[in-house]
Amino acid sequence: MSQIDRRSALKLIGAAAAVATSPSQLFATPNGNWLELDARATKHKLHNSDQALPSDLWGYNGQICGPTLRYKQGETARIRFTNSLVEPTSVHWHGIRIVNAMDGVSGLTQAPVQPGETFEYEFELPDAGTYWYHAHNNSWSQVARGLYGPLIVDPVEHTPLPAEQDIVLMLDDWRLDANGRFDEQSLGALMDWSHGGRMGNWLTVNGQSLPKIKLQQGAPTLLRLVNACNARILEIDPNRFGAKIVGYDGQPVKGEPKQLAYKPLLLGPAQRVDLLVQPREQFALEEVSGEPFPFCFFEVGTGGLPAAPYVHPKPNNIPLPHPEDRLKFQINMTGGAMGMMGDITYQGKKLEGEDFQRTKQLWAFNGTANLAEQPMLIARRFETVELDVINNTAFMHAMHVHGHHFLIEDRDGDGVEQPDHWRDTFLISPRQSTKIAFVADNPGKWLFHCHMLEHAAAGMTSWFKVLS
Repeated sequence: MSQIDRRSALKLIGAAAAVATSPSQLFATPNGNWLELDARATKHKLHNSDQALPSDLWGYNGQICGPTLRYKQGETARIRFTNSLVEPTSVHWHGIRIVNAMDGVSGLTQAPVQPGETFEYEFELPDAGTYWYHAHNNSWSQVARGLYGPLIVDPVEHTPLPAEQDIVLMLDDWRLDANGRFDEQSLGALMDWSHGGRMGNWLTVNGQSLPKIKLQQGAPTLLRLVNACNARILEIDPNRFGAKIVGYDGQPVKGEPKQLAYKPLLLGPAQRVDLLVQPREQFALEEVSGEPFPFCFFEVGTGGLPAAPYVHPKPNNIPLPHPEDRLKFQINMTGGAMGMMGDITYQGKKLEGEDFQRTKQLWAFNGTANLAEQPMLIARRFETVELDVINNTAFMHAMHVHGHHFLIEDRDGDGVEQPDHWRDTFLISPRQSTKIAFVADNPGKWLFHCHMLEHAAAGMTSWFKVLS
């Protein structure tokens, strides 16, 4: 977030009073009851200064952000979703190795849920960790309006930390106007689609401005950070407040929690990081690109119940890629402003001249924009897939693989610092190449796309098929 954006927002709408808040939670019961989730319009003040006006937003169960859905590992999620919006939508369960029919991708795994209709999502939860759910139809607009929430899967081998030691932090940037309201009119701007995506000028945590959260002194506390921004890569330095890394994208780090060996931590759109703190004094979560900008405050006090101990979770059962027997595929990313537009084909037609502005298809994988009729690759079940992704654009991208977790094996031929960390979304810099590998053990049609949501809508979306 640029310093100009911060200062503009503060100057126009004043400093916000801090509040303490956390998302509501919906717990599954042992008999596997159906949880009710609906998408509907709601009003919410994104900036809680006296001058700011409520915004017209969309939320799950009328909340910004949506309720935390909480399960035990191995349980079956049963979620009855109702669309109370004025346009079709669907729900994607991000990062969960899910049965394909329940992945929630409109136009690929299901038809979008029409206004007034209901869809029942039912799927097993194989992995413990931090996940989230969000709209997956016109995501660039629907997620920007507030359609997202956290989903937490607790491990079965030990009792989870109590609520006061387990804090979910959904981080989002919003583009606010001079009255502190959500700038709806700027949705779909061609400048955003062709450049770095939609960037906001104000950060919230769980839908609130500059919250204060109370922690118990010395108590091991898990901070679950989820980047729900449309396009912003957040820069955070956990070492500034003595935090250790517990997990990435829902998967625990190997061994014990680790101190970040470099700085800052880049948290891209859709990525998650779990941090472990044992606070001794008050501290703040800061965005550290340029001058540090504190956006979430932690007050540390004594007293209360004895703290529960932290137990590092066991690794989830994800198959390791075969070192040699692999299906290898190269993806050349092109397009966007100041980049290599090259030849782009959309819906079987080569784009020329005014076609780009008319279709808003500005990015491509191997020369093809958006979902093609045929998959970019077809893998046998249990076959190891190696993707060599080359970013021939002028922008960084957050690449997400549906239905699988992968290992990042190489960047620019120099290897990687964390070869054993599972991810479901990876960042790739301009002119960089990145190699990832995973076992295609989940049959169905799976998306591969940029999670800068404007980039995905403008062409950076493809799919692959895993045979049953």
